[in-house]
Amino acid sequence: MIDWHSHILPGIDDGSKNVKESLLMLKLLKEQGADTVVATPHFYPDSSSVKEFLLKRKNSYNELMEYWNNDSPKIILGAEVCYYPGVSRLSELKDLCIEKTDILLLEMPVEKWTGYTVNEVLELACSGEFTVIIAHVERYLKFQSKAVIKRLLENGVYMQINAASFDSFFSRKKALKALSDGTVRFIGSDCHNTDSRKPNLDSAFSCIKKEFGEDFLRKIDDFGHYVINQI
Repeated sequence: MIDWHSHILPGIDDGSKNVKESLLMLKLLKEQGADTVVATPHFYPDSSSVKEFLLKRKNSYNELMEYWNNDSPKIILGAEVCYYPGVSRLSELKDLCIEKTDILLLEMPVEKWTGYTVNEVLELACSGEFTVIIAHVERYLKFQSKAVIKRLLENGVYMQINAASFDSFFSRKKALKALSDGTVRFIGSDCHNTDSRKPNLDSAFSCIKKEFGEDFLRKIDDFGHYVINQI
């Protein structure tokens, strides 16, 4: 399985503090069934330039790889890009995609999206240059109309949900429905540490298997690997 959203790189954002913690997070993810982890540190345009961010990410990754071994999940570099009006005009936006793909993970405003915001996301998705995945979509769904979500989905925008959504009764019900109706196609731990926001894919996978069966979970995995290898 692929963990589509993680903050495992050491010392780059509010995620892992150091290499030791990163290695433990990777160990937990491996035990929970992840063979691939997309490292998606936060990119905030008001905090650093793309060039500065990429250098910091590279240094953090290189530091971690000195201790990485073949028993750990494969790490693919990406970013959790904070949406802002005009993000589509950022000249280096391609450099923030998941490496060797055109997949852009977007962190959206936790509020009702304006028409401008929706149209800009659609512009990115329909440009032929990007495959847009909206990060932890469960945070935004209650603010948006069904028509807006439908319009995004029909124009090729994908949705990622956090594994924590499967933990409580009420959020679990919504998460399972979002999976079954195709609103959500990707799952991420959004892990930040080994304490308050530790890797938690196992509970999500267990819940999905119990509700829909092993084949359903395998189809999620197959689609994820297809997307990350083919797009």
